[in-house]
Amino acid sequence: MSPPELSAAEARRAALRAQGVLGAGSRRGGVPAMLERLGAVQLDTISVLARSHELVAYSRLGPVGREAVERAYWSGGRAFEYWAHAACVLPADQWPLFAFRRRQFRARGQRWHQVPEGVGEKLLARLRSEGPLTSTELGGAKRGGPWWDWSEVKVAVEWLLDLGEVVCATRRGFRRVYDLPERALPSPVLAASEPDDRDCVRALAEISGRALGVATAGDLADFHRLKRAELLAALADTSLVEVRVAGWREPAWAHPAALAALETRGRHRTTLLSPFDSLVWDRRRTLRMFGFEHRLEAYVPAPKRVHGYFAMPLLAGGRLVGRVDPGREGRTLVAKRATVEPGAVGALAGALREAATWVEADNVEVRELRPPELTPALRAALRD
Repeated sequence: MSPPELSAAEARRAALRAQGVLGAGSRRGGVPAMLERLGAVQLDTISVLARSHELVAYSRLGPVGREAVERAYWSGGRAFEYWAHAACVLPADQWPLFAFRRRQFRARGQRWHQVPEGVGEKLLARLRSEGPLTSTELGGAKRGGPWWDWSEVKVAVEWLLDLGEVVCATRRGFRRVYDLPERALPSPVLAASEPDDRDCVRALAEISGRALGVATAGDLADFHRLKRAELLAALADTSLVEVRVAGWREPAWAHPAALAALETRGRHRTTLLSPFDSLVWDRRRTLRMFGFEHRLEAYVPAPKRVHGYFAMPLLAGGRLVGRVDPGREGRTLVAKRATVEPGAVGALAGALREAATWVEADNVEVRELRPPELTPALRAALRD
């Protein structure tokens, strides 16, 4: 029996609903519920308007208070930080599922730097006696060179984090606060037996399938940076259903909840997205799903940037219809460069006004719009 076939529009709708940008039900429960639904929220040091993990919550929930966002991630033992798609905030109940990665790190013996002998034991003793500490409080993160020129303390404590001997369950001024798992994580999570590698991968495939709605094996593996072979070996033991999507070259898998909700109607969110948002963090999937080429240009020399330093895709009506490179000057939200489809000028104006409200800006200024002939229409829409 051949797998059921979905249209490209159905696959896109399933992904949007799974990601919490389609349907009012996905906004219930605030940030904690959003984190559970998404399964992982990527962190990044770049802060434009706000940091990426704050932007992800804003994109789903609207102008939710930024302090409430931070509390939801970093208090009450609800979450911890670990290596998933990249450095991500993860629901606390996922701690046992990353045992496979902690075992892989231990077998490898190091990650980026050679671990200095004896330093880790001293740091653990300090954490036991003094409580949670940042790397600065432990003795300093860097030696004065580039960002990867870590001190022995930073190398050792990050290695302890990799192994799960310490955990980051909160941040202070966006600095990791290191603590012992038995203090920072809920006791039921720590009491749970650690699954073997295959069961870890199977459970993570379920999580990524639920978060993506419909996905290829490559999409599912990329979500947690799993090896494709180990992901494929575990798929048969999940609830994910193999499907065909019109126009996709590869087979795909759909979460049963996504298939059940295909005929359910809902309101689409109009919003700006962080480039690190899980709806668009996989560039190949974004092109396949939305026909939208997206690239983060923060590390591209300024003269070579096409869309800007931190171009944020514009989501409207279930499509990606433009992008904005934003900034803030005083009480003004500045769109340094914006690109928009002709029919989406109103959506762009609405997204800019809402973002300005969220960051407590009184005005919106668009300095460059492509195509430029839409500028009068955008100005009128912003006034209205």
